[in-house]
Amino acid sequence: MKDELFLRGQQVPMTKEAVRVLALSRLALANAGTLIDVGAGTGSVSLEAALHYPGLRVTAIERKPEALALMAENCRHFGCESITLIPGEAPLPLDSTADAIFIGGSGGQLAPLIDWALAHLNSGGRLVMTFILVENLHQALARLQHSPVSELDCQQIQQSALTRLGSGHYFKPQNPVYLLSCTREAAHD
Repeated sequence: MKDELFLRGQQVPMTKEAVRVLALSRLALANAGTLIDVGAGTGSVSLEAALHYPGLRVTAIERKPEALALMAENCRHFGCESITLIPGEAPLPLDSTADAIFIGGSGGQLAPLIDWALAHLNSGGRLVMTFILVENLHQALARLQHSPVSELDCQQIQQSALTRLGSGHYFKPQNPVYLLSCTREAAHD
């Protein structure tokens, strides 16, 4: 889905289209029943997942009231009623587990958030995270190194878009984004 389709807020972050496409691919949602989106912002990941996989149960967690309001507005805008919005800051108590978890914002709680995500992820489930800060990438890699995960993969995504400048055009770059994905290993008895 094009970024322009989403209603946007001035201070509400959004996972951009190129990153969102790769993140959704890495989440492997075709056979998933549940997705948790942490730091959901505008809801772009939750909405695109829910619209592409109508049977998917999506839970979106967001701590900022303005982002929650915008996400609710985007849900109405797309006619998508299958997303459960949870106001709050993860890690927070949840009674359920998920087949896939996307972390688009950590609120400075990355290490406990990774532990929480792995505890709420079903065996064989996918964890996908995005970062713009190199320090967050290093912290996540260090944490996952001692966690029950496999298929650990990391991509740096650098995108530029054709943009008019005067009578010509140039490629306007966006910030590089690190996309980290892995699979939660099955528990051993």
